[in-house]
Amino acid sequence: MENVTIYNDSNDAFLYTDKNGIADLSIFKDSDIISFNHLSYIEFEILKRELSIVDFVVYVTRRAEMLDEIVLSASKGEERRSRIAENVEITSMTEIKKLAPQTSADLLANLPGVKVQKSQFGGGSPVLRGMEANRVLLVVDGVRMNNAIYRMGHLQNSITVSPNIIDRTEVIFGPSSVVYGSDALGGVIHYYTKTPKVSAKKEVNASIYSRFSTINNEFTSEGNVELRNEKWASFTSVSRSSFGDLKMGENRNHGFDDWGKVSEYSNNSNSYYNATAVVNTDPLIQKNTGFEQFDVLQKIVIPCSENTDVTFNFQYSESSEINRFDKLNEYSGNELKFAEWYYGPQKRLLISSQLKLNPDKKWMKYGTLTAAFQNVKESRVQRKFTSLERSYRNEHVDVLSLNGDFFVPLGKSDSRILSYGFETTYNKVNSNAYGKTLDVYNNSIVGFTNDFVVQSRYPDGGSSYTSLASYVNYRQDISKKITLNTGARVIKTLLKATWIDDTFITLPDFDISLNNAAVTATMGFAFKPTTNWQLNSVISSGFRSPNIDDVGKIREKAGNVTVPNIHLKPEYAYNFETSILKYYNNRRFHTGINIYYTLLNNYITRDYFEVNNSSTIMYDGEEGTVVANVNKDNAYIVGSTFSFKGTINNNWKTKGSLTYTKGKAYDTKLPLSSIPPLFGDLQIGYENERLQANLNWRFNAKKRLEDYNVIEGIDNLEQTPYNALTDSYYGNPEWNIFNINANYKLNNSLTFFVNLDNIFDTHYKEFASSISAPGRNLSVSVNLNI
Repeated sequence: MENVTIYNDSNDAFLYTDKNGIADLSIFKDSDIISFNHLSYIEFEILKRELSIVDFVVYVTRRAEMLDEIVLSASKGEERRSRIAENVEITSMTEIKKLAPQTSADLLANLPGVKVQKSQFGGGSPVLRGMEANRVLLVVDGVRMNNAIYRMGHLQNSITVSPNIIDRTEVIFGPSSVVYGSDALGGVIHYYTKTPKVSAKKEVNASIYSRFSTINNEFTSEGNVELRNEKWASFTSVSRSSFGDLKMGENRNHGFDDWGKVSEYSNNSNSYYNATAVVNTDPLIQKNTGFEQFDVLQKIVIPCSENTDVTFNFQYSESSEINRFDKLNEYSGNELKFAEWYYGPQKRLLISSQLKLNPDKKWMKYGTLTAAFQNVKESRVQRKFTSLERSYRNEHVDVLSLNGDFFVPLGKSDSRILSYGFETTYNKVNSNAYGKTLDVYNNSIVGFTNDFVVQSRYPDGGSSYTSLASYVNYRQDISKKITLNTGARVIKTLLKATWIDDTFITLPDFDISLNNAAVTATMGFAFKPTTNWQLNSVISSGFRSPNIDDVGKIREKAGNVTVPNIHLKPEYAYNFETSILKYYNNRRFHTGINIYYTLLNNYITRDYFEVNNSSTIMYDGEEGTVVANVNKDNAYIVGSTFSFKGTINNNWKTKGSLTYTKGKAYDTKLPLSSIPPLFGDLQIGYENERLQANLNWRFNAKKRLEDYNVIEGIDNLEQTPYNALTDSYYGNPEWNIFNINANYKLNNSLTFFVNLDNIFDTHYKEFASSISAPGRNLSVSVNLNI
C-alpha cells in the first residue's frame, strides 16, 4: 500500500511507504513503538524489534469497509464518521478512477443525494437538497471557490477542478455555515487535490493516465511527477481533455420522437460568417457542444520543523470557448435566434500557502492558516442571425482570502475538542461590455466597421464584496454512546457597487453600499445505543448575504430581462434533520435514512419587477419583461435520502440510494425551483486481488408540470417535451439507465479501465437540463505508474 504514514510513539520521526508499499525504517530505534496509519484502514502498532517475527511484512485491515472512515471537511480536521451527526458523502481517488468521469460535475452526479443540471456539456450545476448555484459552497483545499458573481439558478464553475487531480471529494449536506460561512445553505462540496509526501530517502514517482470515450470522441491525458525528499516534496500534474460534439441516446422510451433532436445549427465562428442555419445530417449529434480543458496543479510541501510545515499550492484551469447549447437552439419564430452565443475561455488561477502548526499547547494542539489569491476571468459573446452586431461582456474577479482553523483538546484524550477560527475574504469585480459590427467579405469576417454601446452584466464602475467571520465549535463525547457537537459563527459582509452608464437603464441610486451581519449556530447529537445502531440529530441555521450577482446583474433570458434590486436583503435557512444507521454482519454492511426539514426565511427568488414605473424594458434591440431578485417571506424544503452500502461476502459488494425532495413557498404557494424529482441508484460489484467490476442502475422519476416554478424560469420547463394535445409542456419524463465498469490490475504499474455507460442507448435529459444526456458510451482508460 502506498502513502501509509509510519511514525513512532514520541512523534519525532515519520515517513511514508512508496508506491510498492515499502519503507526504510532505519530512522527508528529498536525500542520504538511504530504506528502504521492510513485514512481508510485501522491503525496498526508494533515494536520495531518484533517486525522480524512477521518477516517485516505488515498487514492492515480496512475500516469496516470504510463505514467509519475519517472525515476531513465537517470540522476542517480529522474526525471519525461515528462522531459526526451531519450527513456526509465521500469519494476517493480509487473510486474516481473507476467511475472515469469526464468532468468533476460528472463525478458529483454519482454521489448519493446529489443531482447535477447541465445547460451545456461544458458545465454542471450540483444540486444539494433542492438548492444549487450560490446556495451551495464549493471549496478546494480549504479555499472557498464561491465569489461575488456566483449566481442563482445554474452555475457551471464546478468543472474548473479537473477530476484527474482530485484525491478525494467530501459533500456535507445541509447548512454548514458555522464552519464554512455564507453560501453553505444546501451544503458544502469540498475538493481535496493530490498532495506530495516527504520521505526519509529520495524517491521519484510518476504516472500517466489516458482515456478515450466513443460518445464524443473524448481524449483525456494526465501526467504527474512526485518528488520526495526529507526536507521537501513536490507534486506536479498536467492534464488536458478534448471533447467533441455529444451524441444523445437513440431509444426514446418516453414516446417523444423529436424531443431534444437538433435538426439545424449555426456554424458561425469568430472568423466565419453564415447568415443562415445549417441542416444537421444526424439530429442525434448535439452540435456546438464540444470543448477543451487544460489543468495544471503544482504543490510543494516543506517541513519547517518538527511541529510546522508549509504547503504551496498552484492551480490553473483554462477552457476553450464553450458554446451555450440552449441559446444556440433557441428559436425566434421559425428561425434560430442566435448565430453566436458562447462563453469565452474561462480561466481560474489559485495560489495559496497553507501553514500547518502542531505546537501541542493548551491554547492550541494543532491548527492551519491558509492564505490564498484567486483570479477568475469569464466572458460572454453573442450575436443574432439577423444582425452583424456582436456584443462582448467580460468579467474579471480577484479574490483575497485568509483562513485560520485551530483545535484544542480539553483534556488528556480527544473526547473533548474545542475548535475555533476566522475567515476574511475580499472580492474585487470589474465588468465591462462593448459591441463590434462585423465587416464581412464573402463568408469571412475580415474586421469590424464600428463600435456600439452594450450594457455590462455587472456594475461598470466596479464593485467589491468583503466578508469577515469568526467561529467556535465544541465536540464532546458525553458518554461512550453520545457525542455532542455545537458551535456558533458571527458573520459580517459589506458590498459596494457603482454604475456609470445609464444608456439602457436608470437606477434610483448609482452608488450602493450594503452592510449585513448574522449569527448562525448548530447543535448535533450522535447517539450509539448499541454497536450496531447510530441515531443522529442536527439543528442548524444558515445565512447567505446577497452578492454582486444578486444585487446588480443585468441580463436577458427567454424574453425576461433581469435588472438590479439595490434593496435586496439576506436570506436565512433553519434546518432540522435526523438520521438512523443500522450496521450488520460485524459492521461490514449498513443501511441508513436521513430526513430533514429546512425553513427558508426572507428567501431570494426571481419575480416580476418595475423600472422607472415600467414593467417592460428595451434590451439588445427587443422589448423584454422586467424581473429582479426579490425577497419573499417563508418557504420550506423537506426530503430524505435512504442509502445502503457493504459487503455481501469477500468478493461481492453492493450499495444504493434513493432521494426524495419537495419544496414550496408558504406565502406564494408556488413550488420552489431546483427541486429534483425522486432519483436514485443501485450497484452491485465484484472484486478480487486484480479485478473489479460493477453493474449500476440509475433512475429518475418524472418532474410534473405542476411542480415547476414558471415565473422564476430556472428549471427550464421549455426544454421539456411539448404536448400539442394539451397545448402545454409535459415536464421532465422519467428515465432508467444501466452502466457497467471494470478495471484490471495487471501489476503494480499498469491498470486498465473499461466503462460502458447507458448500455441500452436511452434518450433522456437530467432534470432542468438543456442538453440531452450521453447515449451509449464506451470508455477505455489506462493508468501507468512509473
